[in-house]
Amino acid sequence: MTQAILGVIGGSGVYDLPGLEDVAEERIASPWGEPSDFLRIGRIGSTRVVFLPRHGRGHRLSPSDINYRANIDVLKRAGVTDLVAISACGSFREELPPGRFVLVDQFVDRTCRRESSFFGAGCVAHVSMAHPVGPRLQQRLAEAAAAEGIEVHRGGTYVCMEGPQFSSLAESLAYRAAGYDVIGMTNMPEAKLAREAEITYATVAMVTDYDCWHPAHDAVEVSDVIAVARANAGNAARLVARVARDLPAEREPCPAGSHRALEHAVMTAPAARDPAVVAKLDAVAGRVLSPSLSSVA
Repeated sequence: MTQAILGVIGGSGVYDLPGLEDVAEERIASPWGEPSDFLRIGRIGSTRVVFLPRHGRGHRLSPSDINYRANIDVLKRAGVTDLVAISACGSFREELPPGRFVLVDQFVDRTCRRESSFFGAGCVAHVSMAHPVGPRLQQRLAEAAAAEGIEVHRGGTYVCMEGPQFSSLAESLAYRAAGYDVIGMTNMPEAKLAREAEITYATVAMVTDYDCWHPAHDAVEVSDVIAVARANAGNAARLVARVARDLPAEREPCPAGSHRALEHAVMTAPAARDPAVVAKLDAVAGRVLSPSLSSVA
């Protein structure tokens, strides 16, 4: 039996998790560098919950400066099995106004400055990202929202831009024409790394603005983004708390295969693997890289 442990990453405007009980702050070392902040580890109901502010308390880190690998690595070391990412985003659809929560199920990665994999020279692996969001975890979020009276839109595509600048009008119109639903700066490579770490991932995208395509909202201001994000922080906390209280004690298999994503992903033969790289992968991929389980995919 694998205990279900819920991880929560708080985005812009969400730097703490009200309702977390028996809280202890813990700094977990990672071979991938410094994570964004201490982990706040506690419980909601009978479920163990681990909270990490993505940008650090005080919003010290821009989207491009976040050490996504270290963040996912320390959450894995803390035992997280299911991860809910709370993220501010812009909307490309009139029917997704500021204040709405969107449970996205697809991503388009337009980032260019970030380390997007734990694997590479010395140990090569390829995981599927066809369905990056865990359907069962997303369903639990939808059910929790309904139970709490929180209006959400289920489904949609999140395009992740590099930032830290907001979109140009040309970019905004192009993304809207491409059929994307929301835009943000942080869910990639976060979702990719969670999949490599065999952590089930789901996003609660909090719409804070209409990007700049909308003729009545032709500019995005940080003050507006933070105001909406803070106004929604209470709903986000209620949503997460309900998910935590309803989460089964035992980890559920993920229909998208996130719980076994590395099962046949490692390409590098055991004898060719760089021991230093393998040592860094102890938490993320120890299940498949241990001598008793190693094999050529």
